[in-house]
Amino acid sequence: MIYNEDFAIRIAKPGLYTSQDMDHKPKLLDQVRLKHYSIRTEQAYVDWIKRFILFHHKRHPASMGVPAVRAFLSHLAVERHVAASTQPRALSAIVFL
Repeated sequence: MIYNEDFAIRIAKPGLYTSQDMDHKPKLLDQVRLKHYSIRTEQAYVDWIKRFILFHHKRHPASMGVPAVRAFLSHLAVERHVAASTQPRALSAIVFL
């Protein structure tokens, strides 16, 4: 994981944004870092998002909706036997997409 220093500088100095910067959504890690989440949370979110994408055979998250999220969470509960407290954590990670 490489931290984009140029993006960090632009956050620190708001007047440095260009119209090109405003046209795209910040990347996942930039969004997580802006919320000052811990490194461990960042790693967990990336892991859950990878699992979600791989579960759906590498489909782009933008092409999936609520049914895809429900299918993934159901898969976690029924087939992977994850704890009930784990499902909200996976959902929180997916929400960043």
